Amino acid sequence: MSSIARLPKKDRQTKLVQYLQDNPFATDEDLAEFFHVSIQTIRLDRLELGIPELRERIKSVAEQHLDPVKSLGIDEVIGEVIDLQLDAQAISVLEIKEEHVFAKTQIARGHYIFAQANSLAVAVINADVALTATARIRFVRPARLGEKLVAKATVRSRDGDECKVRVETKVQGELVFTATFRVVGMTDVTSAW
Repeated sequence: MSSIARLPKKDRQTKLVQYLQDNPFATDEDLAEFFHVSIQTIRLDRLELGIPELRERIKSVAEQHLDPVKSLGIDEVIGEVIDLQLDAQAISVLEIKEEHVFAKTQIARGHYIFAQANSLAVAVINADVALTATARIRFVRPARLGEKLVAKATVRSRDGDECKVRVETKVQGELVFTATFRVVGMTDVTSAW
C-alpha cells in the first residue's frame, strides 16, 4: 500500500475523508499505517469528523445498495454482502481469520477465496435457483491472516438462462483472485442443463 508523509492534523483529516470515499473498507490499522500515525490518532480523527467505525460504514453501504438475494439465502453467501444489484453487480467482504488459514504459513486456504467469489456470482443472478456450470479461476497472490478480501461480481452477459459473471477479489486495491463463472438460472431444479 502506498503511503503519504506525516501531515498536519487539518490536512490529514481532509485526506482521511477523501481516502475513505475511495476505500470505505479500510480498517483503523490500515489508516494508521497509511497516514503514519497511531491507531488512537485515527480513531480521534474519525470521532471529530463523525466518521463511523468500519462495521458501521459497511452496514451503511449495505443498506443503501442491497437488493434481496433470490437464488440462495443471504447467510449462504461467503463473506458479508455490502452491495447487491440483481443481474448487475454485487460486492462482499471477507476478513481472513484463523479458521481460514493454514496454521504453518498463515496463508488463506484457496477454497475460502473461491467460495466467496462463487457464492457472490450465484447471488447476483435474478433467479429462484442459480447454479454454477463452469468456472475459470486464477489465484494472483496469496491472501493472509487479517486481510479483508473485497470481491466484486459483475454480470458481463446474459443469454437466456445463462449468465457470464466476472469476479475480482482485491485486498486494499491489489488483485488477489479473478474468476469468470457461467451461471445458469432455473425455475425448476429438476431440469438439468
